[in-house]
Order: sequence, then C-alpha cells, then structure tokens
Amino acid sequence: MSSTSASPIKFTFYGPPKAQKRHRSTAMKGGGIRNYDPSDRDKMSFIEAIQDKKPERPLTGPLAIKLEFFNQRPKAHYGSRMGEPYLKPDAPNLWFTKGRNDWDNLGKLVCDAMNGIFYEDDGQICVAMVVKRYSESPRTVVTIKPVDPNDRRWIDMRD
Repeated sequence: MSSTSASPIKFTFYGPPKAQKRHRSTAMKGGGIRNYDPSDRDKMSFIEAIQDKKPERPLTGPLAIKLEFFNQRPKAHYGSRMGEPYLKPDAPNLWFTKGRNDWDNLGKLVCDAMNGIFYEDDGQICVAMVVKRYSESPRTVVTIKPVDPNDRRWIDMRD
C-alpha cells in the first residue's frame, strides 16, 4: 500500500520534548571501545507511549512531517506580586529559543524512533516543519502526511 492513499497520522506525546544526544564511546576492560546511543531510553519511552497510533504497516513513498514541540516555561519567566505568580513583561511571548534543544536534535530523536514502525525509513521524509513553543502542557505533536510524488507544489502543513 502506497502512503499516497493513506490518511494523515496525528498524535500527541505528553511530557517534556527530548533532544537526540550525541553518540558516546567508552573504553572496555581488556581493551576495545564500546559505542552507544545515550538517547535509546528516550526513544523507547516515546515508542512505547505511541504504539497504539502506529499504522498496520509502515508507510511507503515520500512523506511530510510536522513536529510541534511545546516546552514548559522556566521559573525565571515568572515573578510574584503579593504572592500571586505572573508572567514577567520581558519573558519571551511564544517561541522557545533558549537551551540546548535545537530543532534538528528534537526532530532527529522523534524521526529515528519511528523508523521501521511508522515508515520504512526516515529518508522518506521529503518535507518537514518544526515548531518550538512555550506551553503550560509540555508535549510533542506529530503529524505525518503522504506526499504525492507527482505534485511539485509546496505541501501545506497547516491543520
């Protein structure tokens, strides 16, 4: 079944978004080096939480993906007046731009985790949109859409 005939898949993973970490190497007793991915645990918890959203078979063909990462505001964004919390006037309004969560590392963890489950390979992703915002409810929203291989227009990723 080609992905062009499939419906879009959309789901939400609740919890703080996690970024892909760099691979690590460690020396082993008796010599040798062991390479490992420190993000394996994060990928597994992501996949376990979204198992019920996966398609019957991995999608084939070109795909578009929209990843929306909602981060909790840090305490420094808030002040207190007479015991009541408020958002400071100099706090960023909407967009999450601070910290180590680069958009590409956030997306890499999600896309790599879904390899072989939601699609055959993340190399099928031809169009990607990433949004990073603040929210009171930390979460990741994923939308996967098939792309018509004959359509040369830009795909619309709005809901």
